[in-house]
Amino acid sequence: MEKMPVLFIGHGSPMNAIEDNAITQQWKILGKAIPRPKAILSISAHWYTGASYVQDVQQPKQIYDMYGFPAQLYEIKYHVPGSPRLSRLAQELLGSTVSVNNSWGIDHGTWSVLVHLYPACDIPVVQLSINGNLTPKEYFAMGEALQPLRNEGILILGSGNIVHNLSMIDWDNAGGFLWADAFDKWVQDCIVEKDMDQLFQYAKQPHAWQSVPTSEHIDPLFYCLGAVENTQYDLRIINDFRVLGSMSMTSYLFTDKE
Repeated sequence: MEKMPVLFIGHGSPMNAIEDNAITQQWKILGKAIPRPKAILSISAHWYTGASYVQDVQQPKQIYDMYGFPAQLYEIKYHVPGSPRLSRLAQELLGSTVSVNNSWGIDHGTWSVLVHLYPACDIPVVQLSINGNLTPKEYFAMGEALQPLRNEGILILGSGNIVHNLSMIDWDNAGGFLWADAFDKWVQDCIVEKDMDQLFQYAKQPHAWQSVPTSEHIDPLFYCLGAVENTQYDLRIINDFRVLGSMSMTSYLFTDKE
């Protein structure tokens, strides 16, 4: 079994689920370019909890956790099977730091991306919640613990946004504010240079208060970085741009060097 890559996706607006644009075209290309996973462990910004939870149901429900969008978006059906086996593997690797919670489901942070990556809905998906009480370094450590999943044909998917400030959205801005561009570039430099110590302290950066007013959308990135730590990997940067002034679409694909 080829070792699976790790993928962090800047998911942006839920409308990407029903739009054919430069962002979603890249997602479609990705789905065909990377090895087909046996299952997907998704860490979505939209399951943000007070502890670490994992699902273990055979058929997780689809969550429409967004409001005020066109009816067409709520008509999207992405009913995937779950994977109790993947859930057990995650629990074994994470130990007492994680427990089962089936009160959630597959939220739009996951399905709005997967509807383009894997439109057939035939790959099992399990979501791992983000424990809002942890630090970036602790998320990273959880990613490290999950590394063996990659040898089992599991795609580790982080879904969020590196810059995400809904209060400063500018609907007339097709790009990014200067501060959003600067923060996104700084994060990218840290990833390219593998400078995790700096990245863990992103809140000290001058534009962090604007770019990351709350951390749930950047947190999935740290799980992904942990899942490739101590390995030699190739990095592919996808959708490297900002939209609506204050949202980054930048995404990262990590694949092991041959």
